[in-house]
Amino acid sequence: MLKVLSGVWALLLGIVLIMLGNGMHFTLIGLRGGLEGFSAAELAVVTSGYFLGFLSGARLTPSLIRRVGHVRVFAALGSFMSAGLIAFTLLAEPWAWTLLRILIGFCMSGIYVAAESWLNDTTTNETRGKVLSAYMIAQTLGIIGAQGLLTLGDAATSALFVGASILVSISFAPILLSVTPVPAVQVARPMSLRALFGHSPLGAVGIFLLGGVYATQAGMGAVFGDAIGLSANQIALFVAMLFAGALVLQYPIGWLSDRLDRRKVIFGAAVLGAGACALGWLAAGATWLGGDALSPLLAAAFFAGGMTTPLYALLLAYTNDSMSTEDMPAASGGLVFTFGVGAILGPLVTGWAMESLGPYAFWLVIGATFALMALYAAYRMTQRPAPTAEEAEAYLGVLPTASVVAVTAAGAWAAENAEAERDAAAAEAEADLA
Repeated sequence: MLKVLSGVWALLLGIVLIMLGNGMHFTLIGLRGGLEGFSAAELAVVTSGYFLGFLSGARLTPSLIRRVGHVRVFAALGSFMSAGLIAFTLLAEPWAWTLLRILIGFCMSGIYVAAESWLNDTTTNETRGKVLSAYMIAQTLGIIGAQGLLTLGDAATSALFVGASILVSISFAPILLSVTPVPAVQVARPMSLRALFGHSPLGAVGIFLLGGVYATQAGMGAVFGDAIGLSANQIALFVAMLFAGALVLQYPIGWLSDRLDRRKVIFGAAVLGAGACALGWLAAGATWLGGDALSPLLAAAFFAGGMTTPLYALLLAYTNDSMSTEDMPAASGGLVFTFGVGAILGPLVTGWAMESLGPYAFWLVIGATFALMALYAAYRMTQRPAPTAEEAEAYLGVLPTASVVAVTAAGAWAAENAEAERDAAAAEAEADLA
């Protein structure tokens, strides 16, 4: 493993630093927005702006790379993102923050496309699974570590925003000084939503619903914590638990998905997610009774977040099970686009609900979305037989933050790995007969 990672350590280090800066800014928006008097609905629009920019960047960055190359695009997007992070403290208006979030979302998406194409180009199929896993772990550790950095400053000042900008700025040094340009990234045209739904109704519907869940957790978690009166340190811990759950539970859920009907695992994970949200909502009762609400909130965050990221990888793997190898790149693009649309809409619905029903509607919306996913998975199990073991692709944990480049690479690795395992099993069977 160390030999595999020795060739990509600089890229992984850069990604950790980028995620430290980006993770800080996600939580800072909720903290500073509360101090500035922004409503939950206004902060929901700001949150959705990031995912609108992210979706746009995923579509436009490949053409930019083809025109001017990886290095120039990577450096330019990094510069714009660093400047955008500092600009949040200059004009505290919801419309200005929304525009800045669109810009940062666009830049982050483009950075992912460039970084992941570099990463993909430096690996072979034998090493791709390990490298992608390390890349996903680096991203998650960066987000979790960012929450710890937030405890070192005050959201009322500009220091934390400046710190996030510095981290993003220096993150490009190890990457740009160590990698070499690669051929322009090739991204297949996304499969239409109708075709995607025709191939995998559960994959299409599930990934759309999950987009709303993930964006709400990542973007509105700090808003919820501020609304119920948690301290800045408690909010940072709450957000960290959302991602810590994903880090811990990804492997066991992936292990199950390679051994059971994936629809059953999707159903079970969605039910557990809904149950965790119910626990978070019931924590409001502890507040009313004068008890400790923080402990059940942290447990709810751990398990709700712990179901979200594995569900993303599960839905990708399940969709690939019904695709030919030739259709997987287009399907990956369609899934990323569908996820992005859900991510734009989810915070808007949650912000409206929190304004109308109170801050604990944060859990009601996420829980209801998990429940819808579970019900639809149960329904789909009655409509189509489970894929055979020969048809199923291997599972590889992919984060919702990944671009279509990483999603496509993971799908290709899963297909080739599953084919290799089937060939090995067939050869073993022939040897036994002989």
